[in-house]
Amino acid sequence: MNWRRPLGMAMIPMLVIALTGAPGCASRTVQQDPNTGRMQPQIDQGGVDPQEEVQVGRQAAKQIAEQLPVLPENHEVTRYVKQLGEKLAAKAPGFKYPYNFHVVNQKEINAFALPGGEIFINLGTMQMADEAELAGVMAHEIAHVAMRHSVEQAQKAQWIQLPAAILGGVLGGGSLGGQLAQMGIALGANGIIMKYSRDAETEADLVGSQIMYDAGFNPYSMVEFFQVLEKESGGGGPPQFLSDHPNPGNRAETVSKAIAKFPKKQYQREDSSKFLAIKRVADKMNPLTAEQIAQQQKSRAPARMGVPNAGDVMPAGGAKELDGRVFRIQYPANWEVMGSPEGGSVTIAPRAGVSQNAVAYGVVINAISAPQRQASMDEVSNAILQQLARENPDMRAAGNPQDISVNGAPARIVPVQSTSPIQVDGRQVAERDLVVVVQRPENSYLLLVFVAPEQDFAKLQSTYEGMLRSLQVQ
Repeated sequence: MNWRRPLGMAMIPMLVIALTGAPGCASRTVQQDPNTGRMQPQIDQGGVDPQEEVQVGRQAAKQIAEQLPVLPENHEVTRYVKQLGEKLAAKAPGFKYPYNFHVVNQKEINAFALPGGEIFINLGTMQMADEAELAGVMAHEIAHVAMRHSVEQAQKAQWIQLPAAILGGVLGGGSLGGQLAQMGIALGANGIIMKYSRDAETEADLVGSQIMYDAGFNPYSMVEFFQVLEKESGGGGPPQFLSDHPNPGNRAETVSKAIAKFPKKQYQREDSSKFLAIKRVADKMNPLTAEQIAQQQKSRAPARMGVPNAGDVMPAGGAKELDGRVFRIQYPANWEVMGSPEGGSVTIAPRAGVSQNAVAYGVVINAISAPQRQASMDEVSNAILQQLARENPDMRAAGNPQDISVNGAPARIVPVQSTSPIQVDGRQVAERDLVVVVQRPENSYLLLVFVAPEQDFAKLQSTYEGMLRSLQVQ
């Protein structure tokens, strides 16, 4: 089992899991006061704690920073964007998220926001926009966060999309562990939380225009920038920003009518000297294209490892207990817990069975929440296995699924075979895995994948069975 990620980091699927856990969908509207002209957004909490959004957004931001060419925090371009972002975020409505701003060294014009206030701006956007237009793009993204649009989209997801979103990044490519890095990009740039509805786009336009106005920027600049992007698309496809933030219809007209009702005021008329200086720096940079970034991703070979000493990976020293937020489990005392137990996403493995971000021995555990409708165990397990088969060409069934009970909780166990990150004479050895789906309360599930090389699985089978018997879901 292998993935390219820091082992101490919580798994990126929690970006979907945490946000789908609460029943109900955050509803919201944006009205304009007829007397003052101010936007009055109505933001429903939707049963999701904003602090939870912050936590999973930070986890995702770390993952994205590993996969996209994000400029260093101390880069002068990043420092300017942070200052501008903080000025705009101070005017955002709703919960006071700890907004954080990043610059991606990418040529295409784009920007995206993660739950909890992590916002990414492509360098190409800075190269094309003036200061007010850049503020408009950033205000639009801040509005998506403030209006909690990612919560809404995650809660609306259909069940069949969830395994694809979660497992497409977690369990894809070669070993059954998959490449979690793919999940970071999918969620950050084009994934499920980024597919905003047309209503959400209108809301982000309206609330973003109010943020700009309050921060001293002419809100018409946001409308004008969107219009420029649409014209530049010509007969080809739209710029990436408009692909991720589609025109909800009459965008310019809707926002212009609302802005016309704002009280008259003096806006910043010209680009600031600070922006002009940073603009000169940005214009001299040569950001990567999306194609170049994709090639870099493909060129990163998955981690490989040699055969560890048996004494370093086999269980010893009795047992310890892990008490996480959504489950409790006992595990060998000489193994380590990596990840976020409180978030329901961990790897438990011997240190010698982990190398270069690859896991060859141990168990990966993830909490999964189904959508609003009730999903049967058949639907859940079949969707997971179907996605595994699509993402792992080397995977094949190694036995028939069995329905079992784990401390009173319905569960299904499926044996499969895949490819281990361990190499012998330059070739990867076979891997044996047990995929276990355990039902939790409120239509949620716990996914466990027990892993070992084929030749060692029999030696670990009793340990894995004991861990499963000790499992208590909460």
